Parts: sequence; C-alpha cells; structure tokens
Amino acid sequence: MVKTVLVADDNPIIRKILCRIFEAEKDYDLCAEAENGEEALRLAKQCKPDLIILDLSMPVMNGMDAARELKRIMPQVPIILFTLYADTVAHHLLKKNAPVDLVVAKSDAANIISHVRSLVAA
Repeated sequence: MVKTVLVADDNPIIRKILCRIFEAEKDYDLCAEAENGEEALRLAKQCKPDLIILDLSMPVMNGMDAARELKRIMPQVPIILFTLYADTVAHHLLKKNAPVDLVVAKSDAANIISHVRSLVAA
C-alpha cells in the first residue's frame, strides 16, 4: 500500500527537492506541500498523510508549533523535523519530549527515504 507524505518548508527549492524525491518513489506519494506550519496543519487535516516532514524555521507558524498541534490531532502520524540545525535541535528536543519522531539534517536530504522508511514501512 502506498503511503502519503506531506512536506512543509518555506524554501521553495528545498520543498521541490523533497517533493521530487517522493515522486520518484513507488511506495510513497506526495499528498501535499506547504510553505509554512499553518498551511501544513490545514493541509494535513484535508489529506490525512501517513507521514509529515516539517522545516523547523518557517513563517506564520514554525515547525515545532505545527508539530505540537499536529500530534494533538493526529498522534499516530510520524513527524520528521527537517532542519539545518539537526545536531543542536535533536539533543535539545530529546530532553523535552518533543512532538517529533525524528530530526533529520537538511545536509542529509539524500537519505531522507531511509529515514522515512525507519518510521513508516511501505
């Protein structure tokens, strides 16, 4: 069964790269893409994704605030926080019982499918 993914990043280049990665995968379909956390929240309610990838720093609503709200309404949906500051953020978040399931560095985008598969088997 094909799993659906929602991607939210305010950088259109990074967002498109992630979208293309998922479009090339037969086991995963992109259900929506968002420019900010508020849009991600609205789109997640509509498309009910199997996995959500959120940038940490976005306008309107950042990735952490969006993740908190998404986990409240969709607690079973894994969330990957995709950030330039993965090492710093991951250490800090693990201490605070953060609403994300995994923190991935943007420099590790080439391995995003492996990270997704670790959370959501196709």
